[in-house]
Amino acid sequence: MSHRKFEAPRHGSLGFLPRKRAARFRGKVKSFPKDNQEDPLHLTAFIGYKAGMTHIVRQVDKPGSGLHKKEVVEGVTILETPPMVVVGVVGYVETPHGLRTIATVFAAGLSEECKRRFYKNWYRSKQKAFTKYAKKWSEAQKPKTIDRDLARIKKRADVVRVIAHTQVSLLRLRVKKAHIMEVQVNGGSIAEKVDFAVNLFEKKVAVDTVFNENEMIDVISVTKGKGFEGVTTRWGTTRLPRKTHKGLRKVACIGAWHPARVSFTVARAGQHGYHHRTQINKKVYRIGKLERDDKGRVVDKSACTEADLTVKGITPMGGFVRYGFITNDWVMLKGTTPGAIKRPVTLRKSLVPQTSRNAVEQVTLKFIDTASKFGHGRFQTAEEKRKVMGKLKRHLAAK
Repeated sequence: MSHRKFEAPRHGSLGFLPRKRAARFRGKVKSFPKDNQEDPLHLTAFIGYKAGMTHIVRQVDKPGSGLHKKEVVEGVTILETPPMVVVGVVGYVETPHGLRTIATVFAAGLSEECKRRFYKNWYRSKQKAFTKYAKKWSEAQKPKTIDRDLARIKKRADVVRVIAHTQVSLLRLRVKKAHIMEVQVNGGSIAEKVDFAVNLFEKKVAVDTVFNENEMIDVISVTKGKGFEGVTTRWGTTRLPRKTHKGLRKVACIGAWHPARVSFTVARAGQHGYHHRTQINKKVYRIGKLERDDKGRVVDKSACTEADLTVKGITPMGGFVRYGFITNDWVMLKGTTPGAIKRPVTLRKSLVPQTSRNAVEQVTLKFIDTASKFGHGRFQTAEEKRKVMGKLKRHLAAK
């Protein structure tokens, strides 16, 4: 029998097998929070778009901790979250084999960005999706179709979910198809859930109606793709000695002669990144609301704090790198989130009640950095830069 000269823990986790490319571009919610009929009616998920990162300064409020009443600097992620539009409701019944659909009811009018999602080539098609379905909402057909399906859901369903889509037209992305997802409705009875969902048809749902500041939520998205990588990068295995024949970023032994196959636990080269991942317990530091003036222009004062009275928006000088300017509501999460810039990120309410010290701590922001992220960034606002550097050539030319 052979033996190992050195003992060591394995490299890399087997909990994420298979490490292959994600099947979908948008993070999928595979479990929603458990329903409690005593809670008020509410939605449990939302979709945002990753804009970039910045840093904040806050005072820690943890009595007994060494950091209590001390200032800390933390990295935060900014997600742009334009309101979502509810366009349908689905009822499910629980079976031994999982959930089974009872009925699906769509709203009378669907926007073009929503309809585009149902087509491979929108410009080549006749663009007649849901034209016949919309006739079911007429007074003559509604009792036989829409009302009948809603009654079936109220009578037999165990789970009620709304169908909602994002408004990608409000974003500065080269995307015309909306991202659609099902969002579970929790709280209240089944009949109340259905009425709640129908009342939201064709209405906009803002992110602050789903989540609150200082709440712990989960983030579901697809990580940044790295392509085909070797074992050293993909699994973190140790490099072989310098004089190794035919390369040293390899696994020296991939198994015994028998069994005559390679075990799934052996590190192998392959796809790295673009994996579907869920991060739990991300704290919401702030939910920003943008205003508009009389002419419809965006007025962003959402990055002000009590300690920093400078009137400024969340967008750093020059915009977020490879993203641009934020013109809609936004959410600030502590730390990083998986995925590349501009990628849709699914936000979900926590599956379990949060009672830890980090969860119950009330966060008070003292400073939000809005210096340029493209370079070293000396100034927080354009006015501050102009005071220090004076008028530039383009300002004089404008006059």
